[in-house]
Parts: sequence; C-alpha cells; structure tokens
Amino acid sequence: QVQLVESGGGLVQAGGSLRVSCAASGRTFSSYAMGWFRQAPGKEREFVAFISRSGGSTKYADRVKGRFTISRDNEKNTGYLQMSSLKPDDTAVYYCAVRRTYIDYSMYDAPSEFNYWGQGTQVTVSS
Repeated sequence: QVQLVESGGGLVQAGGSLRVSCAASGRTFSSYAMGWFRQAPGKEREFVAFISRSGGSTKYADRVKGRFTISRDNEKNTGYLQMSSLKPDDTAVYYCAVRRTYIDYSMYDAPSEFNYWGQGTQVTVSS
C-alpha cells in the first residue's frame, strides 16, 4: 500500500507560477512511476504529466507542454509538478498517482493505469 499526500495548491494570478508536491509513504517510492492528473468541475479527469520511476523519462499533455515540469526526488519520496505561465483554464484539482513498474522506460497516461491516488490539491488561476 502506498499513501500519497499532495500539497502546495492555492490561488495564483494568470501568468504566475506554482509548485505542487506529492509525498509518498508506505513503500519504496523509487519502484513506482508517477503521474499528475487534474479535474475541473464538470469535466473528466485528464492527464497532465508522467515521470518514470528513475525520473529519466517524462511525458506531458500537449496543453501543458513547455509550461509545466514534472520531477521527483526518490531520496525524499516526493514528486513535484512545477507550473509556470498559468492560465485560468489550468484551474482544477490536481492529483498525483503512482503505479508499480518493473520496466523503467514504460510510460502511462491513463487514470486506469495507476493504482494509488492522493486526495488532490486545488489550484485556482485568476484572470
């Protein structure tokens, strides 16, 4: 079992930056690939970014590419999503999720492919 706790959400003006974190406990974090997803009111949960278990591979949704950066610190059992040039359309609850992987270069971007989820952190971007 893995427990995930997001933090760092809040209110920011359009064009601003914010970093959200995901603290993991319960198992070896480095055995898990991690993803960030978001869900706005009335919309489905959507993929934002993915990072492999070692951190060597990343993937981004087109909507955030060039503005968001995913990273992780396996020694601290923590993952991060650095968000820059934020837009009102980025307003959502942001969730981190992990899944156990045995092949480091495997990549995932569907919510159904992740086993453990955090409770989410609200990010609101004002215009």
